[in-house]
Amino acid sequence: MFEPLSLPFKLSVARCQILSVLFAALLLSACNRSKLPSSFAVVRADRQITGQSTYPLAIDPNRVGTYPPDAKSGAGYFYDEVLEYRVWLHPENGAKPLNGRDDYFVAFAQYEKAKTFSNSTPGAEEPLVLVRQLQWINEPERGRFIPVKEERIAEWQVRWLQDSKRTPMSIEEFMKHPHEAGPP
Repeated sequence: MFEPLSLPFKLSVARCQILSVLFAALLLSACNRSKLPSSFAVVRADRQITGQSTYPLAIDPNRVGTYPPDAKSGAGYFYDEVLEYRVWLHPENGAKPLNGRDDYFVAFAQYEKAKTFSNSTPGAEEPLVLVRQLQWINEPERGRFIPVKEERIAEWQVRWLQDSKRTPMSIEEFMKHPHEAGPP
């Protein structure tokens, strides 16, 4: 037969349970720290589309300006959807300080409106495009290409949109004849 647990053993089990809970809480807290709110902000969204556009329009103009300000930068070789065009503004370069001393952006559904705003606003960069990639090419080191099927949102230079809309065979064809992206 088994003897009932002694009091010191019961206390050590209780301590282990408490320590486990504390450790889990600490781990969750550490994970959440990596998701601190961004200091960047969208200050305005222009969802209007007028006339023809040189580049693709935002897939859902009603969502322009609602995407997180932080995004991956570049890469992937292919895009699936254009989400918005962004013009980043820098107070240290003459932009109005609408986000304290931190950078901010204005989001647009159409490239031409972003370009016009960029050209006429002090402290503004050239427009960038926010794209969604459902399948893309990871290049962890120069010349090593890995196809990835996973959603990714990234900011690209607008010129990269040309000839990089993913088709059903894009990744497969790329992998047959991989090439490094370079300046056009």
